[in-house]
Amino acid sequence: MRPYTCGLDAAADVIGGKWKPRILWALHHGPMRFGELRREVSGVTEKMLIQQLRELESRDIVHREVFHQVPPKVEYSLTELGRSLNEALIPLDTWGSDHMVELEASRMR
Repeated sequence: MRPYTCGLDAAADVIGGKWKPRILWALHHGPMRFGELRREVSGVTEKMLIQQLRELESRDIVHREVFHQVPPKVEYSLTELGRSLNEALIPLDTWGSDHMVELEASRMR
């Protein structure tokens, strides 16, 4: 592993890829069970969602809580670090929303 060269390098390492920002955004309003997350993050496969959640959990961005009951229940939530990362994504969401039409048009070219 090489050291980070700047803050953007560190942040991109944590949220890199298609699904992680969408998972973080889905968890913005509170804890969710796996099935709820899968429905909220449309298009993600079960395997990919599990992988991405494990990676986020290993980086202390997402907390996985297992409730020992029948049937078993697992909830995912943002840690304090994850909440601060989500706050940093808000301006990016705003930018994307403001430019969605032109970005969609350029993607189609």
